[in-house]
Amino acid sequence: MNFLGAFLGGTRQTCTKLAVAEAGPSRLVHTTRRSRPWNALQRQAFSASTIAGFAGPSKALSSPRWMNMRANVRGKGEESEEVDNDEAGDVESSSNGDTSVRLDSANDGSGRGESSGSTPPSSSSGQNSDGSDPPDSPPPDPPSSPKSSTTISKQSVPEVYPQVLALPIARRPLFPGFYKAVVVRNPQVVAAIKEMMRRGQPYLGAFLLKDENVDSDIITDINLVHQVGVFAQITSVFAATGTDEKEEGLTAVLYPHRRIRITDLVKPRPDSTSPSTASVENVDKSHDQLPTPPTSPEPSDSEDIAKVHPAPLQTSFLQNYDISIANVENLVTQPYNKDDQYIRAFMSEIVSVFKDIAQLNPLFRDQITNFSINQVASNVFDEPDKLADFAAAVSTGEVQELQDVLESLVVDDRLRKALLVLKKELINAQLQSKLSRDVDSKIAKRQREYYLMEQLKGIKKELGMESDGKDKLIEKFKERAAKLKMPEHVRKVFDEELNKLQGLEPSASEANVTRNYLEWLTQIPWGQHSSENYSILNAQKVLDEDHYGLKDVKERILEFLAVGKLRGTVEGKIICLVGPPGVGKTSIGKSIARALNRQFFRFSVGGLTDVAEIKGHRRTYVGALPGKIIQALKRVGTENPLVLIDEIDKIGRGYNGDPASALLEMLDPEQNTNFLDHYLDVPVDLSRVLFVCTANVLDTISAPLLDRMEVLELSGYVTEEKLVIADKYLGPQAKEAAGLKNADITIDRASIDSLIKYYCRESGVRNLKKHIDKIYRKAALKLVQDLGEEVFPEEAALPEDVKQGEAKTVEKQDAPFIEPSVAETSTPKTESSSLGHEQGQSESERVVTTQERKPLQVPDTVHMQITPENLKDYVGPPVYHRDRLYTRPPPPGVSTGLGYLGNGSGAVMPIEATSMPGKGALQLTGKLGEVIRESAQIAVSWVKSHAYELGITNSPDEQFWTDRDIHVHMPEGSIGKEGPSAGTALLTAFVSLMTKTKVNPDIAMTGEISLVGQVLPVGGLKEKILAAHRAGIKTIIAPGANRADIEENVPDSVKTGIRFVYVEDVSEVLHEVFRGEPITERWKDTLSV
Repeated sequence: MNFLGAFLGGTRQTCTKLAVAEAGPSRLVHTTRRSRPWNALQRQAFSASTIAGFAGPSKALSSPRWMNMRANVRGKGEESEEVDNDEAGDVESSSNGDTSVRLDSANDGSGRGESSGSTPPSSSSGQNSDGSDPPDSPPPDPPSSPKSSTTISKQSVPEVYPQVLALPIARRPLFPGFYKAVVVRNPQVVAAIKEMMRRGQPYLGAFLLKDENVDSDIITDINLVHQVGVFAQITSVFAATGTDEKEEGLTAVLYPHRRIRITDLVKPRPDSTSPSTASVENVDKSHDQLPTPPTSPEPSDSEDIAKVHPAPLQTSFLQNYDISIANVENLVTQPYNKDDQYIRAFMSEIVSVFKDIAQLNPLFRDQITNFSINQVASNVFDEPDKLADFAAAVSTGEVQELQDVLESLVVDDRLRKALLVLKKELINAQLQSKLSRDVDSKIAKRQREYYLMEQLKGIKKELGMESDGKDKLIEKFKERAAKLKMPEHVRKVFDEELNKLQGLEPSASEANVTRNYLEWLTQIPWGQHSSENYSILNAQKVLDEDHYGLKDVKERILEFLAVGKLRGTVEGKIICLVGPPGVGKTSIGKSIARALNRQFFRFSVGGLTDVAEIKGHRRTYVGALPGKIIQALKRVGTENPLVLIDEIDKIGRGYNGDPASALLEMLDPEQNTNFLDHYLDVPVDLSRVLFVCTANVLDTISAPLLDRMEVLELSGYVTEEKLVIADKYLGPQAKEAAGLKNADITIDRASIDSLIKYYCRESGVRNLKKHIDKIYRKAALKLVQDLGEEVFPEEAALPEDVKQGEAKTVEKQDAPFIEPSVAETSTPKTESSSLGHEQGQSESERVVTTQERKPLQVPDTVHMQITPENLKDYVGPPVYHRDRLYTRPPPPGVSTGLGYLGNGSGAVMPIEATSMPGKGALQLTGKLGEVIRESAQIAVSWVKSHAYELGITNSPDEQFWTDRDIHVHMPEGSIGKEGPSAGTALLTAFVSLMTKTKVNPDIAMTGEISLVGQVLPVGGLKEKILAAHRAGIKTIIAPGANRADIEENVPDSVKTGIRFVYVEDVSEVLHEVFRGEPITERWKDTLSV
């Protein structure tokens, strides 16, 4: 340890220390007020401050130096000179010439590696081994020259300190020679540290906690910390205050001196009433407010001051606090040879790694600089142990690796472990530097491109080669607007938005929103419309070309066009085409658009749940768009298109609103002249748009929306119409789609009739089209298989670039091959190579081309005809085997009804009733709906109420069938049945059962009944009569209110061979059904017609 030189005796001096707050030994500067220059600055090996005390000859040190007493009397002629604003030392002179040092600072030794308030000793206490105070002894002999000589008392760290306050440290260990600030929150530990500072014993042991997640100030178990720690000196303390201005903890700056090992954990004694403490003599408050060390007993003449052994007295006062105290022992680094080649090699590598890290990390560069400045040895290779500690202290390695460096006492092993930690630090620094360089290069590249583009724009603009992008955009918008006939309110909004765009930077987000808005605003066809054609002859021609039949619908459309021809416009009309699937609703809308020479746009609202699809999004949303109708106007480019809204009966309703209600504004002729889209936020005139809607049923359409539309019903096609449609439309389309346009392959009329009767009974022709397509596909397959590759060579159809090998190739992406588990199902590999391999294509590539494949011609020698006999080979067995369940007279209780199925077709439905012993209950089966169940209840009630008139009972008051149950069943139970049309058939079945009279199977009936016996009209008569005609029914009993519908809408071809009986009351039904039976003779008197 280096010390300061002695000053000249008899000179009045002021001792002032200058501390350096950096890692390594601190510096101490002594100054004297005299005419000669200052003494030279010397360095101290440890971080503890060195204080020079000038002792007189009358007294000698006889007790530990941290208990030295200050002089009670201060010299009158005292002078001091401040070098450090934090601390100043005053030299106090007594009458006998003794001098000592007093530190005037609230934070003595703050950040300087010194003890607080007193001078740490070089030896331990002067107590006896049993802990008692030593006996008084006479002072030693004074020196030979008391007036002229000076004795220097040095401050040093105790070499032996067997018992210390054990402080747990979290997250990373401490290393000798490097400061560490710790925060203490435990009140007991805080109080103990303050007492240690007051007594001049600022030493403790710091040990690393094994669990880094634990944060405690007291060690409750020795196994919670690593056994090896450091002996540290508290250089300064700072109070940590909270929001309530109350002291919550203490921040202590620790300077570790050496390695120690904890041998035993001493528990505190909270029950001790009179703890052993060192006595402290108060200092006159008029001279100094700081506590001074107590008077130390003098050792005997035979004892040397430097050889005083430690005793428990120095830490006995800590027993008063609930803290952790540990017995420790010093760990000494094993002797080593600094010239050993391994040690020097390790040190050279560490220095090399330091240089590499310093080039990458500026923080390491500063730390290395500070370490070099504070290094006492002139050469770093003279202290390899300190170099290893420094390497570990500044690195951010794993906690266990750093602790291993601390616990290592062999120098070469410590260097090896420190080098490992440092190498990892270098790798991390290199990776961080690489990432930083990559990011910087990308940013620099973008910035460079941006600057060059801006310069290029400026150069082109100056040369007149190109104007600014924003100027071109604004000019484009102005040109678009000049070609449009914008209304005044729209023109005003356009000008405002254009002025806003001129003042915005192109890179601003608001500029992008404004630009998109102007794009939409200028792409709507304001004032642009197509020239309409209201020619009736042209419309008649177009409708006949596209559709067969549908006489009523075509006539209504021609009426619509005739009114438009006279008025010059068709504003205010919204047509709704209602009918079963496949009857041509969408195609009729296309035909209307073609006949009127209007643009056509179709969109479906089936399942639509968002109002924004109709009304548009607000412009505040990201990715906002106008509604479907505005998009339609932009797409077609005219303001008078025909917009087909498909599946309007299947529109949904979600949490985003009710789209059906949003359609009201768009489809209402009184409101759509000023339709307001949320995105455009300007009124748009939709009155010139012709809206055509399609639906399968009307029940699911909301009443307000249905009220705004003119409904045209498409009931479907009869067999004759389907035959013509298949011959004129469906057959040629399917034949061309199968590649057989010019081939002699035909389907005769009898085969089409069989398809209609036994495969496709729906009202529409969509299913018929599927079966015709299937027939031609089967024919094409059979044709290719029979003629083979000789007639249809694959090479002849390939594009020219593929034949010549000039086509491009892409990487082949095939499905993964799965090895079959069963050998019999596996396909053996053929030796023939693929076309790609023949053309030199590798196995990992696939040929691609932009040219179309050439069609192959069918030879003229091929002739094929599909007849009813071979029809089964193409479409499979018939779906419908028979039309009537009963071909012979059925038993009593069975009648024949006519129903309307959900697919738009009619059906002959037998109704079966039987009785059994019971309690008079009615049981219904056959997947019947609620309306049919109610009709059955009405029929039973009417029969029971008229049992006497029907001849079932002998008197009006007689009870019957109270001990029997009635079971009603409608065959084909998997098909749901609903509707009121079975009322007359159910009543007939009950009367037949109760009177035990059979019903003629050639009679079918339909109609709803009331509770008093009236027969009410029903719908779907065209399909029902068609089903009866197909089943060979000879008599149909129908409601009288449906007479006009049957005579006008049902084709004569369907009605041929059928006798229609129109009834108003159920009595008429019974007289007609049971005509010629014995029961009817009684009914002439009791059941009048």
